[in-house]
Amino acid sequence: MMAFASNSLLCRAALKETTIDAATFTSVRIISGALAVCAILLARSGFSSLVTNASPARTHLSLKDGNWISAFALFAYAAAFSFAYNTLSAGTGALLLFGAVQATMILWGFGKGERLRALQILGLLVALAGLIILVFPGLSAPPLIGSILMLGAGVAWGVYSLRGRVNGQSGSDGDAIAATAGNFLRAVPFVALTSIVMIRQAHFDSLGLIYALISGAITSGLGYVIWYAALGGLKAASAATVQLSVPVLAATGGILLLSEPITLRYLTASIAVLGGIFLVVIERQRSPSRTGSN
Repeated sequence: MMAFASNSLLCRAALKETTIDAATFTSVRIISGALAVCAILLARSGFSSLVTNASPARTHLSLKDGNWISAFALFAYAAAFSFAYNTLSAGTGALLLFGAVQATMILWGFGKGERLRALQILGLLVALAGLIILVFPGLSAPPLIGSILMLGAGVAWGVYSLRGRVNGQSGSDGDAIAATAGNFLRAVPFVALTSIVMIRQAHFDSLGLIYALISGAITSGLGYVIWYAALGGLKAASAATVQLSVPVLAATGGILLLSEPITLRYLTASIAVLGGIFLVVIERQRSPSRTGSN
């Protein structure tokens, strides 16, 4: 979760404090992430050979590693994420992003036959009210286009997470590193096409490129490997719950590192959205135990 929060801070800092454009930041982030995960895949065999009786670790990618749907979801998340941070603060962006993530995962569960209890319905209504408060027109409300882009990024990330959990790391036989590498590599053509379309707005900045490289190689590449590995052992509700800490971490980092203000509107929306979703996922975790005891 620290890696996810750092992505928000790095992206916002790059677009706020440097002249790099969103398309270039996204391209560098995805390409460096792909290179970093592939390097981890190659280095893994060296570490495994040091362990006695260790089974040989794969050092190559196959056509089964990752898939195009997950790769497009990864690209859609990264691109919408970057363009949204042209206008959003780190804390507000993280709140919208992970609010949409939770909603996506909860609705997916509902579509699979999971039914909401009264407390869960109340939680969803409270969370929705919080989002309305946050984006409602006003002096301190975030821009509408940026908010829509970030909500779209949240939906895309929710899809990417669910596919990683449900499909067993997207066809990679449980190999989180190979799956992440495959998805990153498949996302490269999408970001390359975006950069070509946005070539007239392209602008390179040394500090911005450093932020993008860190975001891609460390907080995205390495962070997503860890996340994909963890997804196989988490329920959807548990995976949603741990992500609730990200907006708080990002907001704190934005206040401490980027000198962003904390407003009453943001505090109210944060309590409503995170509190409402908390009610939903906690109730979902308690329900199976109640059924078993009955």
